[in-house]
Amino acid sequence: MAPGKKVLGEERRDFILKLLKKSHHPITGSEFSKKTNVSRQVIVNDITLLKARNEPIIATSQGYFYLSSSPQETIIERTVACIHSPEETENELNLLVDQGVMVKDVRVEHPIYGDLTASIMVSNRKEVDQFMQKVRETKASFLSQLTNGVHLHTLCAKDRVTLDEAVHALHENGYLFEEFE
Repeated sequence: MAPGKKVLGEERRDFILKLLKKSHHPITGSEFSKKTNVSRQVIVNDITLLKARNEPIIATSQGYFYLSSSPQETIIERTVACIHSPEETENELNLLVDQGVMVKDVRVEHPIYGDLTASIMVSNRKEVDQFMQKVRETKASFLSQLTNGVHLHTLCAKDRVTLDEAVHALHENGYLFEEFE
């Protein structure tokens, strides 16, 4: 893109989509804003329009990325129920990524709104650190605070053994939510 020239409408959305599809790491709204010479809010609106067209764009605390499926790599998902205090969140996430899984999201059941889901998308300690730094900077609350610490995570891994080991680690550390009769 030419420096200083504002990129307009559909051309800008095509540009954003092309960059997202090529990138192997998240791209922030601010980065897109600088490249297209528009405000970050315009980029947020563009992402919304692209998502409305069923483009698989995921927003994370590290930025946006395009969720492309690779035919040669099978990813297995498992949903687990967890419980812990807000202060234990970083430890829980590090425990999971250390087992070789990606924490895709967090979900809670709200009494009024039903299921509330937020993307996390962390798969290593650096990403967990960036996620936690963003939480501290924004003073954001965790969704699990709405439900006294109870929440669900979607975990992703290349095989069932890795998922089993992650669930076992959650259990061993007291983070696995098990209902008692």
